[in-house]
Amino acid sequence: MKVYTVRELEAITAARKGETIREPGGLVGKVHVSKAGAVTVSYVFEYKFAGAKRRFGCGTWPTVKLVDIRRTHTDARALLNSGVDPREAREAAKLENQVSLETRIEEAEAVLSRPTFEQRYDEWKLAALSKRKDGGAETDRAFQKDVIPAVGAKAMEDVRRADLMTILDGIIARGANRLANRCLGDLKQMLNWCVDREIVAVNVLQTITKKKVGGAEEESDRVLSDRELRALPVALKNANLKDSTRHAILLILATAVRVGEVIRAKKAHVDLDKREWRIPSGNSKNSDAHTVYLSDFAAHHMRRLTELSDSDEWLLPARKRDGTETHVDLKSISKQIGDRQLKFFDRPAHAKRSVKFANALVLVPEAEESWSPHDLRRSAATLMQGLGVLPVVIDACLNHREQNRIKRTYQRYDYADEQREAWRLLGDRLELLLRPDADNVAILKVNSA
Repeated sequence: MKVYTVRELEAITAARKGETIREPGGLVGKVHVSKAGAVTVSYVFEYKFAGAKRRFGCGTWPTVKLVDIRRTHTDARALLNSGVDPREAREAAKLENQVSLETRIEEAEAVLSRPTFEQRYDEWKLAALSKRKDGGAETDRAFQKDVIPAVGAKAMEDVRRADLMTILDGIIARGANRLANRCLGDLKQMLNWCVDREIVAVNVLQTITKKKVGGAEEESDRVLSDRELRALPVALKNANLKDSTRHAILLILATAVRVGEVIRAKKAHVDLDKREWRIPSGNSKNSDAHTVYLSDFAAHHMRRLTELSDSDEWLLPARKRDGTETHVDLKSISKQIGDRQLKFFDRPAHAKRSVKFANALVLVPEAEESWSPHDLRRSAATLMQGLGVLPVVIDACLNHREQNRIKRTYQRYDYADEQREAWRLLGDRLELLLRPDADNVAILKVNSA
């Protein structure tokens, strides 16, 4: 027996097809020739175990290098010398590898099957977010724009604080600091919901405050001056707004209600004969039902809204894509007002709106900031204050909930008569301020006493 070298194997011709090559230690090779004439040698280790002849494959040259074939043979002999059948050892290794592979596959499938952030968000949206006044629409828009594209596909457990802070930093980078703060608040609420259900162990944003994101939000104190109020009717008329929008804006000023309460208003909520507008709990921000007593001024604009609406249900109707009817978007009036004061914002005019109206609602040239529907509410309350209306009555007109729980529980007087008088005084004041010749009229403050 001899030990073949690679050179000797390369010298084997097709004529030796079927020949057996025997080497020391039981290593046996057999010559094969393909149809194309290529010579290969398949090697096995022949041995006896438990009295039976066995064969253990060591590889085929030249597919397997000769040095590797010999190493396999050497390892097999070592196993045999230690009392282990090399073939059984190979089968056992195969089974172990198979089990290991199956285990890894199962683990990978388990990882891949973990609910994603988006799936958990959908669960939270259905369970909690949908109960908000707007059905969670505003939050959903923000999440679909900024959050879901970034982390939606990640398993919920794999979402880290760094992932969410990157999202918030991106919102801040485009100058939307308030939006970043709102998004932070919504993310923290969602994560707390997940913690309560042991979906995640901790809220990774628990220690993050608005101060660390968009910054502490300053309390707005914008109040329209008498001069601005006198300019308001003409500005609204020249701002290319729908008549219904103009009357809605003036109704907010006359009643101090929130813009969303006007937008959600239904005709069934209004009794013009009694001069009453009922705001149900589902429409108010604090979920407290509220009755607004309409002054002559307010009743005029409410009547015009009713006449302008082509809906049997809504004061400010709109059509959904599926053809069903609802109210206009809750942001629509605020957006229309903001889009007509662009000198205060870093954005271009709306594509469908002429630049001519870009600053149509800037009421006085010296104004240093824009005004919003909520500023009308604040302005109405300030006018009432100037007319001598008591703060407790103003709070009642604003539908503010008493913060002191004891007072809220035991002091149940509703100040209905006082509210009616406060709204009358406000309406009379606005009649004077907003009349066409207001600049030429001596406007006197009326004492409620």
